[in-house]
Amino acid sequence: MSEFKKILFPLDLSSSSAAIVPFVKSLAHRYGARAHLLFVARVFDYFTSMYVPHPSVSQFEKEVIEGAEKKLYEFADEHFKDLQGTRTKVAAGDPSEEILAYIDEHGIDVVVMGTHGRKGLDKVIFGSVAERVVKASPVPVMVVNPFRVRGGKPDAEPAPAGGATRDDRRQR
Repeated sequence: MSEFKKILFPLDLSSSSAAIVPFVKSLAHRYGARAHLLFVARVFDYFTSMYVPHPSVSQFEKEVIEGAEKKLYEFADEHFKDLQGTRTKVAAGDPSEEILAYIDEHGIDVVVMGTHGRKGLDKVIFGSVAERVVKASPVPVMVVNPFRVRGGKPDAEPAPAGGATRDDRRQR
């Protein structure tokens, strides 16, 4: 069995990220591992080919990265303050490419990440970062659907037509 000393937790800083924390911390405690939290801000280079001035795109990216750094630090402080040696990083670029680069650059042993579970047109439009990482990662990847975690409710599920929620249907 491999020893997991460095765990990468790529996150999107949405409310569903908190539902994945217990998996990261469980592995970290079990193996005495260090957690690496990575947020990737998408770059907006494609706007520079249009009539948007480059300085305004660059300034916007800078503000996004600064805001993400602050939010990531707060997230780490709230969820990982009891885990020694936790590292945080905000990168700019394509999320799957940046995650794969971080794995190589930092000698990551395992990745724990969430998926939005998109299907159909949503998946075609937005793609799947988790899917691209799983296919190209040189290390094991644990993918957690935060909307299916037992006992966890990261986001309220919209009520389907008819008004019953998934929880209501389970109780029947």
